[in-house]
Amino acid sequence: MVTHEQVIDALKEVLDPELFVNVVDLGLIYQVDIQEGVVSVDMGMTSPACPAGPQLVAQSTKAIESLAEGTKANIKIVLTPPWTPDRMSEAARDQLGIF
Repeated sequence: MVTHEQVIDALKEVLDPELFVNVVDLGLIYQVDIQEGVVSVDMGMTSPACPAGPQLVAQSTKAIESLAEGTKANIKIVLTPPWTPDRMSEAARDQLGIF
């Protein structure tokens, strides 16, 4: 069984293709729940019409499912609460030059 920490570490390898910052530091990961080999993730997007959404979901699914044989990922895009730059980590802010 995978741990919350392993899931977060795996998701840190998924980069937004436009910003080149990982989805965790961007603050796009709202919730992670692990039940009997299924990792459910609530993921936000920087905008409701984010063109990278399908790519981010596919990469996140692959990253989680590669953690352990039989692990399944269930990524749900959520729009509430809406994403804001306040959700970003300090590292992401520094990388993007947002103060």
